[in-house]
Amino acid sequence: MTIIYGVDTDKKVNPEDVRDAIIECFTLAHNEVLEDLKNYAKNMDDISFQEIKHLSVVQMIRNYFNEVGGDFDKPDKESILLIMEKLKEFAKNFRDQSIAEKHFQEIMLLVCKL
Repeated sequence: MTIIYGVDTDKKVNPEDVRDAIIECFTLAHNEVLEDLKNYAKNMDDISFQEIKHLSVVQMIRNYFNEVGGDFDKPDKESILLIMEKLKEFAKNFRDQSIAEKHFQEIMLLVCKL
């Protein structure tokens, strides 16, 4: 059994699974940058802050779906591929290229199962 960002690759993978894996991957990969949000939420408890971090990534992914004409709630393979390219470009600003490529390839393993 292989788990990629919460998705068991031994089971059938659907577009929602891949979308959620992208959110998990991006949240983990950019955790350090997201932690900077704490400067604006000093009085917030940790559980609420973790939810804010998650929601900020979800909103960014949702915006990318809108930009490519996709549906966040009912994603398809084509829109997932388009937003992955946008996220890869975005990640270049924050991550080492080899790390960004590694994450991209991990998600592509899931996309190929669609």
